Amino acid sequence: MDTFLLQLNHVRQAYGQQVVIHDLSLQLKKGSIGCLLGSSGCGKTTVLRCVAGFETISAGEIWLNGECVSRADFSLPPERRRVGMVFQDYALFPHLTVAENIGFGLHRQAAAARQSRVEELMMVVGLSEVSAQYPHQLSGGQQQRVALARALAPKPELLLLDEPFSNLDVSLREYLSQEVREIIKSQGTTAILVTHDQAEAFAIADEIGVMHRGEIQQWDTAFNLYHRPANRLVADFIGQGAFLPGRVLSDTRIEIEMGVLNGEFSSLRIAGGEPNRKDNQVDVLLRPDDIVYDAISELRAEVVQKAFRGAEILYTLSLASGARVLSLVPSHHDHALGDKIGIRLEADHVVAFR
Repeated sequence: MDTFLLQLNHVRQAYGQQVVIHDLSLQLKKGSIGCLLGSSGCGKTTVLRCVAGFETISAGEIWLNGECVSRADFSLPPERRRVGMVFQDYALFPHLTVAENIGFGLHRQAAAARQSRVEELMMVVGLSEVSAQYPHQLSGGQQQRVALARALAPKPELLLLDEPFSNLDVSLREYLSQEVREIIKSQGTTAILVTHDQAEAFAIADEIGVMHRGEIQQWDTAFNLYHRPANRLVADFIGQGAFLPGRVLSDTRIEIEMGVLNGEFSSLRIAGGEPNRKDNQVDVLLRPDDIVYDAISELRAEVVQKAFRGAEILYTLSLASGARVLSLVPSHHDHALGDKIGIRLEADHVVAFR
């Protein structure tokens, strides 16, 4: 157990008859940032509250740094778990200055040590110049950094972040996501984040667990979630894409409307673990980057929707059969709705489902 700072083994949590978390297991190494990603109501915040000690569990175990902190008949109080938490609404003390908020959890330390730690963190989060201001005088991004610094101040073994960017606008979220990752890494802290936002999860976390109805569908890197989804639910939830019907020709070839896909289908997911038999009917997942604009290609598709994204345009294309696919095209190729454009397949990671 000592190789992992956090370990959840077959955890179950319920309110009366309503089971919120089913048989959930995960492991997080020391110094790693993990993320629970899922839509509202999937149970991700409940997992965080169980780890913090705010909720009890009805089965399984939660281990923190080699010590069992939760099981069905025992729960170590939150204040003894050495866990820091950043809440969704930041929960800053309005009557305390920035410096006083950051130093709030350090009241047992000597004054000089407390002041040194507060000054260090104000520098780390870039708030030294506003140390004497109060929360209402700060921007949302600054408040978020105060909450992070306050949680980091006592040097917790584990930092928990509950939808920390949900009150911020999109551009600020993106910028702060990278900043928060750097701050957490610079402190050598192990952290787990809860969010419904994929961009946030990808920007911050080393490993991500996609949650659905109280279960983790896949715990993996962002790359593997996108290119090697464990099941159709993960494939649908992560990124964008479209499914095209296909027919298995061999272990390394699948035929779809756009042509024959060649390659190692080690990531071919067939329900029930059945072998890739010839003539098996499958649905092939195609991502927008699998379909490349090619003006001289004989394969044509009609533009039925377009979304301008600056450097690229995301086109929704209708094939001859009426099936639709997505394609990311450099934005200087600006086509009108109804135009027929040349495309070709360039799929390196092929995932198919029965």
